Formats: sequence, C-alpha cells, structure tokens
Amino acid sequence: MKQQPIDSGFHPIRRDQLRQEREHDSYRQPGKPSEPAACPECGASFHAGRWQWGEKQDNAAAILCPACQRIRDDFPAGFVHVGGEFFVEHRLEILSLIQHHTQKERAEHPLARIMAINEDGGEGGIVITTTDLHLARDIGDALHKAYHGELDFHYNEAEKLLRVHWRR
Repeated sequence: MKQQPIDSGFHPIRRDQLRQEREHDSYRQPGKPSEPAACPECGASFHAGRWQWGEKQDNAAAILCPACQRIRDDFPAGFVHVGGEFFVEHRLEILSLIQHHTQKERAEHPLARIMAINEDGGEGGIVITTTDLHLARDIGDALHKAYHGELDFHYNEAEKLLRVHWRR
C-alpha cells in the first residue's frame, strides 16, 4: 500500500510567484505600534494591542492614530446620505439621534468618529462622513430601526469605502 505524503503546513513560495496582498488599506497600520503610544491630536492611547481612551502615560511615543490621519487627509471611510421629506420635517430629532449614537460608539471605539456633517445640495438632506465604515453602517441601521424608511448600502471593496443611503 502506498503512503500519502504528510502535509507539514509549510509551502515555500518562489520569488517569481509572489502574490498580491489580498487587502490594501493605506490607513491600516502595517504593524502594531510599540507600547506605550498616544495620539498627540485626540489623546487616544495604544494599549493592550488596540487604540482606547485612557490616561496618557508619561513615556508614551507620539503616534498619530488612523482616525486622526483620515481627518487630517480629509479621506473618509464612510458616507451616510440622509434625506427625504421626513428628514426635513424632523431634522433636529434625527441629528440628535445621530449624535447620541456616535457618542456612544466613540466611547467604546476611539477610531470611530464623525468627520463632518454637510448639507446635501438640492434635496435638503445631509451627508455625514466618518473615519470608520462600521460607524457609517451603524448610523444607517440606527436610523432605519428608529424611523424605518429606505436603507441602502454600497460597499466599494477596492477603496474600502461604504456609502449608506437612508431616506423617508
């Protein structure tokens, strides 16, 4: 009986067969920063392998967090388009819900922030830009859960960008 070769799990790759990386996000740090580290702009600290809010240690290295980098470069990861007659009639109430939801999310995730809220020309709506695509999705979900309406997600995998459209 012929024995099957044992797969050791290691497969050498020849230089002429190097593969392209599966995922490219220029704001994703290539490695973990050395600890302790803190963002000089927002005060978030890198501790225990993640960015979090907390006291800045005296010997912390100054490293710009990915959210502050996105804000500085004006390069959002998420867009939330909010519009419709219902929005025009309940604008302050909806903006309050968005701010409340964002504050709650930011308390747990320092990299999830609103960059700007701008008027959407023409229909009386707004466009919210975020540093994190999960925050954009969560804002859309919160609006849909509270007020129903139409909710659409458009994810561009090549750019790591999410566009959320909510209207009622």
